[in-house]
Amino acid sequence: MRSRPGAQTENVSSAVGGAAGESALQDGRVIDLHCHILAGLDDGPLDVAHSVEMAQQADRDGIHTICATPHIRHDHDVRIHELPDRVARLNAAIAAAGASVRILPGGEVAETIVEQLSDPELAAVSLGGGGKWILLEPKPGPLSATLDHAVVTLRQRGFQSLIAHPERHLCSDMLERLALLVREGALVQATAATMFDPPADRGMRVLAAAGLIHVLSSDAHHPRFGREVAVAQGLRVLGAVDPVSEHLPWVRDIAPAAIIAGEDLVPPYLPTVTIRPPDAPDHERRGS
Repeated sequence: MRSRPGAQTENVSSAVGGAAGESALQDGRVIDLHCHILAGLDDGPLDVAHSVEMAQQADRDGIHTICATPHIRHDHDVRIHELPDRVARLNAAIAAAGASVRILPGGEVAETIVEQLSDPELAAVSLGGGGKWILLEPKPGPLSATLDHAVVTLRQRGFQSLIAHPERHLCSDMLERLALLVREGALVQATAATMFDPPADRGMRVLAAAGLIHVLSSDAHHPRFGREVAVAQGLRVLGAVDPVSEHLPWVRDIAPAAIIAGEDLVPPYLPTVTIRPPDAPDHERRGS
């Protein structure tokens, strides 16, 4: 049974580590749910030294916890059973370097591989190791019925979907498709930098205004190339967009903490998209 909006606040401190979690939320430090910080696995850093640099970068931005999310898909040889040891070794290296960031397990699971993974494998790459939320990567191109099928399949197997980086899949019916997925219990994770980097920024604000952004993450891959391990600036921009503006603590703190704890979530705002009946003509699709 899904929890009521706001009910997650009772469990936030436990989700981010008891008293330390309470302090983290009070001092504005946040969770990054999507980061390719593990070295030598996919298209992330090549060595642990670069991974440690990424953790230091996150520390400076106010991130206290990172879910390591290597690509789980056909073109990367990521061996799921090796991930716990890799996470432990990286945490040790980060601590030795004097950074305070904590790394938790996770994975970015391609929609095309969902049915090939066992339930224990999916649990092993669930965000934070919470056993429930799967960071789901749509296949390249416009969102399609295959993504819908992956979301439904995961739900039937006891998992929930966090849809990754919608900014890569712009299409004429994207708002409607995402709204349908949210009605299926999915949430949407946008990349923080797209909230202020053109040309994506305008489209992302439209998405936010439609109630279709629920969390921001860095989706960083390297400390010196591409996006930084940072979410603070994106959150500031997102916090100025209604309906998120009234619920920024939920987006910034409550939802990420509940996700890594494996809790159910109900967003405090609904998609403002009128979903066209299947047999309606094209001109009847509207965004409210």
